[in-house]
Order: sequence, then C-alpha cells, then structure tokens
Amino acid sequence: MKKRIFSGIRPSGSIHIGNYLGAIKNWVEIQNKYDSIFCIVDLHALTTPYQPKELIKNTLETAAIYLALGLDPKKNTIFIQSHVPEHTEMTWLLNTITKIQELQRMTQFKDKSKEKPSNINAGLLNYPVLMAADILLYNTNIVPIGQDQKQHVELVRTLARRFNRLYGKTLTVPNALIKKEGAKIMRLDNPLKKMAKSATNPYNAIALTDSPVLIKDKIKKAVTDSGKEIEYNPKKPAIANLMTIYHCFSRLSFNEIEKKYKGKGYAQFKEDLTNVIIKGLTPFQKNKKALDKKPDYVNKILQDGAKKAQFIAQKTLKDVKRKMGLV
Repeated sequence: MKKRIFSGIRPSGSIHIGNYLGAIKNWVEIQNKYDSIFCIVDLHALTTPYQPKELIKNTLETAAIYLALGLDPKKNTIFIQSHVPEHTEMTWLLNTITKIQELQRMTQFKDKSKEKPSNINAGLLNYPVLMAADILLYNTNIVPIGQDQKQHVELVRTLARRFNRLYGKTLTVPNALIKKEGAKIMRLDNPLKKMAKSATNPYNAIALTDSPVLIKDKIKKAVTDSGKEIEYNPKKPAIANLMTIYHCFSRLSFNEIEKKYKGKGYAQFKEDLTNVIIKGLTPFQKNKKALDKKPDYVNKILQDGAKKAQFIAQKTLKDVKRKMGLV
C-alpha cells in the first residue's frame, strides 16, 4: 500500500506564489507516489478576522486553484474541512491530552497575537490541535509542509505518541516532508518576513491570478539589497529571495543564475524574472479560466472527496472514542 499524505491551505485570501512554490507545487509532483488527501481548511480560517461572503468565495476559489495547478481528483481526495464534522469532534478529544503550555509557546500563536492583539481567541490558541486532528484522522504517514509549519507537526507527533501511550497504539505518528528550495518564499516588500495572504500591502506577494501587467509592476517595485550583483547570499535576503523564485520557476540552479547575470544589474534580472513567472503561471491561468465556467464540476469533486474522507475519518474516530472509554 502507498503511504498516505495529508495537507491543506487556509482559504483566507488570494493564493500566491509562496503557497504554490512552498506547498502545492510539491503536492502535484508527489501525487502519483502517495495516497493523497488535500483539504481546504476553512475552519482554520475562522481564527482570524474575515467576512463570511469572502470566505465562501475564497473556499471555492482555492478548490479550483488546486485543480487548475494539476491535482488530479481521480488520484487525490480533495474536500472542504468543515464538510467532515469528525475534524471538530477529534479536536475536542485531542484537546483533553494537550497541555496549555504547549499551545502557548507556538510561534504562530505568538505572531498572530502580536499582529491582532484584539483578536486573541481560543480558536487561535487551539489552531494546532485542529491541525493535529486533520492529520491524525487519516492515519497520515507524511505531511508535506513549509518550514514555518514544522513546529506544528512536531506537536502532532507529540500528541499521537501521548495518545498511544495513554490509551494503547491507535494513531499513526506522521513525519514532515519539507522541500529545501522554495519551502519559504519571503515578501517582495520585506524579505525578512514570509509572503502572506494576510499582509496589508498587496505588493508583498504575487497572486496566482495576477495579470502579466500587475506581475511586472510588483516585481519592478520589489525591494533589493545594496549593490547590483546577482548572487545568492543569505546576507542579501532580498536578491536571495528573488533568485529563489527564479530558480523555482525556471529550474536553473543558483550557480547558473549567477553566471547568466554576471556583470548585469537588477533591472535586467527583474525583467527576466517577470517573464519567467508569467510563463510559469500561464498554463495554470488558462486552466483556472476553464474551471470557473464549470462550478458544478468543482462542487461534485468536493462532495465526492468529502464522502471518501469521512469514510476514513469515521473509522479512526470510532477507534479513538472506544479506546478513550466513550460508550
């Protein structure tokens, strides 16, 4: 039997190239190797301020983006998190074995609390427990993630081992799969922070649906480091980030990029980077436009995916409840 992978993205804004290069591109590349389950984690999106109508729109948009980028519904289970209620029930059960201190030291909780101090809700604190429920319900072996989610997966592993120790071997302890290059794409306006859907400045990221004109404008305005050499150097985070994007879209190595632009400045590099991104996104944008005309097709995939996911989740939850002594 193939090993199983589980992953998902919050539908809390426009999906950008950071989401693609750090996660979805990897999903597409490995979908033939694993039994794959991919979720639109709409319940996670409730932990930060949102508009209900926008959430509906973004959830369906995210599903279409998954498909347009190449996730095959015949090979993968694709569904919306809230369509499988076992996720929330499993979260409560896991809450009873999760220590408050473990949640309070989560980096993402600390960061979100600083960003929105007026919105430090219990859901935000319990975000990693819901994530654990997502993963553990499906006996997941591997979780493909970006570097920033490593701490959360470590907690998932801790909870799985703790449950098995308390109640008997029941849950699969998953491993994280982190892609080296492209695992963390930084903001165009601030290369010290991760590219984010929630950032106030839209010029921090390139959305997958951005027009060629807008992509050109965003790359043109992207910050650069002092000097003009095109070289990959962690001490020059701005150009290192742009080179990482170039590398991911072109498949040229960093050495090849450096040789190609030796003696050339940022202007030429940015112009070529723009063209590489536009060329890389063209097939996706064409697929996305076609899917936008077939909402019933996308909804059918989500409904079928939820049924498949629930069949697996129900079996795991039943076993968990029995082991915990619930009649």
